[in-house]
Amino acid sequence: MSVKPIREHTGKTLLHKWLGEYSGGRHSYANPGVLVTPDVLDPTSSQTWDALVQANPWLLQQKLVAKPDQLIKRRGKAGLIAVGKTFDEAKTWVMQRMCKEQQVETVTGQLTHFLVEPLVPHKQEEEFYICLHSLRYYDEILFYHEGGVDVGDVDAKAERLQVPTGMELSSKEVVEKLLSKVPAAKKENLASFILSLYKFYKELHFAYLEINPLVMLDDNTVVPLDMAAKLDETAGFVCAHKWGEVDWPPPFGRAAYPEEALIRDMDGKTGASLKLTILNEKGRVWTMVAGGGASVVYADTVADYGWGHELANYGEYSGAPSTEETFVYAKTLLSLMMKHKHPDGKFLII
Repeated sequence: MSVKPIREHTGKTLLHKWLGEYSGGRHSYANPGVLVTPDVLDPTSSQTWDALVQANPWLLQQKLVAKPDQLIKRRGKAGLIAVGKTFDEAKTWVMQRMCKEQQVETVTGQLTHFLVEPLVPHKQEEEFYICLHSLRYYDEILFYHEGGVDVGDVDAKAERLQVPTGMELSSKEVVEKLLSKVPAAKKENLASFILSLYKFYKELHFAYLEINPLVMLDDNTVVPLDMAAKLDETAGFVCAHKWGEVDWPPPFGRAAYPEEALIRDMDGKTGASLKLTILNEKGRVWTMVAGGGASVVYADTVADYGWGHELANYGEYSGAPSTEETFVYAKTLLSLMMKHKHPDGKFLII
């Protein structure tokens, strides 16, 4: 399957929209926040700060959290989360960083999208960690009774529950396998939330969903604070109406290419499979391979021969694309390949 990461705001918006239905009304997620884009720099756009406030008056009524929403890991440790700010303070914090270069560990990229959401006051002991991910024959839920930026190596210490494909999950299993270290007063409601979250995960064809921390307040309200998620893009024909318009952001530090958007648009309108990802636009080795399996083999082989740093793209065209689609795909690939000259020449593997 084609697994693609989504923005935190997209994942929280989906949870806001569907959690009530998949929990039978028992759980809800009230406010997914607002996404702030470079449009705020254009006074003629429909997404100015004034327009955002008009559509979301709570921005002026609550303390806020602001952070980049660009698939950046460990934002807290990188100093990229502003907590407990007024609207004006959050706005200033965002504008100081909007469209500016930022280094996160070894990667440098431009900050262009920010999530601004309500602050949820809570205590450290109310934080938990949960992660759902899909493997070949089962889904796995990881849970740890402590959460937050210093949660540590959850792979080593989290409780695990495997759900074989096609099997149902019960509240009893969740309590016994995952919640042994959770206070007794919170177990029932937390188990109910996890069951609802897992149903949401399956029905909307997520492949990965991590919430850290997941906060359970004194009144047993469950609130996801930080979220990272991936969707199975190939399930679009099944649940695109549930997803709505999804923004597929590139990894932080890699620009989004219009050529990628063109091929992605073609892919969404055909029964064939057309994929294109630019890895290194100045690379010497380009591939135009028919078939998803073959494209992986060729990419691995290029890397095995020590040319991984020169691999320019990853992609495929398969499923009997039309002559016109193949022509556009090839033309797009060749135009990218010819954009930058190299004194030693380039290679195109077809």
